[in-house]
Amino acid sequence: MTDDNAVTDDSGVVERAGWAPVRHFAERSVLGLLAVLAVGLGFGVLLLLVRFHWGPLQDLDRAVADGLNRWAAGSETVVAVLKQISAAGGRGFLVPLVALLVLMLIIRRRPRPALYLIVTGAGAMVLDPSLKALIGRLRPVVEVPVATAPGNSFPSGHALGSMVVYGMIVLVFLPAIRRRWRPFFIGAAAVIVAAVGFTRVALGVHYVSDVLAGWLLGVAWISITAYAFRLWRREAGHPASELTEGLEPEAGPDLRLAPAEGPVLPHPWAKAAEILVGWVFVFGLLYLVGYTVKRWTPGFDEAFPAWLQSHRTPFLDELSWAWSKVGDTHAILFISLIFCPLALALWRQWRPVLFLVLTMVGELTLFLCAAAAVDRPRPPIEQLDGPMPTSSFPSGHIAATMCVWAAIAIITMARFRQPWRWIFPALAVIMPLGVALSRMYRGMHHPTDMLGAALLTTAWITVLWFTIRPNAHPASAVEAADEAAEATTGRRLESIG
Repeated sequence: MTDDNAVTDDSGVVERAGWAPVRHFAERSVLGLLAVLAVGLGFGVLLLLVRFHWGPLQDLDRAVADGLNRWAAGSETVVAVLKQISAAGGRGFLVPLVALLVLMLIIRRRPRPALYLIVTGAGAMVLDPSLKALIGRLRPVVEVPVATAPGNSFPSGHALGSMVVYGMIVLVFLPAIRRRWRPFFIGAAAVIVAAVGFTRVALGVHYVSDVLAGWLLGVAWISITAYAFRLWRREAGHPASELTEGLEPEAGPDLRLAPAEGPVLPHPWAKAAEILVGWVFVFGLLYLVGYTVKRWTPGFDEAFPAWLQSHRTPFLDELSWAWSKVGDTHAILFISLIFCPLALALWRQWRPVLFLVLTMVGELTLFLCAAAAVDRPRPPIEQLDGPMPTSSFPSGHIAATMCVWAAIAIITMARFRQPWRWIFPALAVIMPLGVALSRMYRGMHHPTDMLGAALLTTAWITVLWFTIRPNAHPASAVEAADEAAEATTGRRLESIG
């Protein structure tokens, strides 16, 4: 008579079914431990070889560094591309990225993976300078230096940081990715990490062994923190899961960007045609006004910048420079990159994000085309920012500032009910006025250039308002977010029960 709780494996050995999960868990734990030990051992061996100046490794490092330096130094374009790719592994990019993701997770009521990102990222930030100070390896000396970096060389902070950050992003957000797309998601992260490591060697600021050490240390640190996270989950009463399912598989519905949203644009080709026709109309309007003010310049158009110039002081020069930067490309891009993920996290709708993106793309293309067509000279006074590649009408800084804050105000006013929502319309007025005064104070624009920016903003946002309908069903977005929060709370209560 056979026990009902017994099963037979392929070899015919009978074992109790109750012990099977325990055996599988033990096997996976042992294999994982061996993998972590192998990675840690590899890093340790590499550290010792570097510390005691092993000749063959030094020869390999120098040969690769010299070869890639000769290749990169031959083209300024190659160097510029390498620096841009390398920036994806620097703290200036990774720290804001992790902070934004943490905020998104908190908004979606997932504090546990948010804390994992904070702890894992902070640990990597401590490991990098500590080991560099301990080893004290100098950076490569190449024939044609094309980049510089502070501090010591071993291990590569970019390699370590990119491995840790993109690795933990994969672990946290994998449940939100459809199964058939997960290999591509993981592959994209691997390509970024590999590309960052390659650029550090090609730019001559690290040896190959520095990059390999950064990767190995990053893998070891992610493995340790992921295992600690799984223990935390088990202690909280959550079932054990495969690491291939992500750190928190049940978080998938909360991490998906817009799971319940229907078609963003019901008739995309028709809408695209409407937007294109609207763009042409706005460009024609800008050209007509620009052609007019270029040939019949009002008296105040040159008198007002000259009057501002007569009141220049060192303090106002610095203040106008700082406020002028609020409207440059980097600042506007930064604001957009912050707002769009937060909008998705809050409202689970692509429509407001599409509205903001098309607003800024249209602003940029309209500004460039109108400036090239009108070709209006700058005011005939001292220009504190020096020669500019574009003409004066319309002002790109003012138009970009108007567009981004006006679009944000339109989106938020329909979705927030609190009194503080009026901050966004206030910013839509204050920020462009400050940028406009700073640009005219610095001698870069006429008052009618500001008029052109206001005309561009008003006409283009009107076109997008009637085509995109950014505030269609704003209440449903808030309700969907509330329902998702309630469902998450219910799942947690069930797991605790």
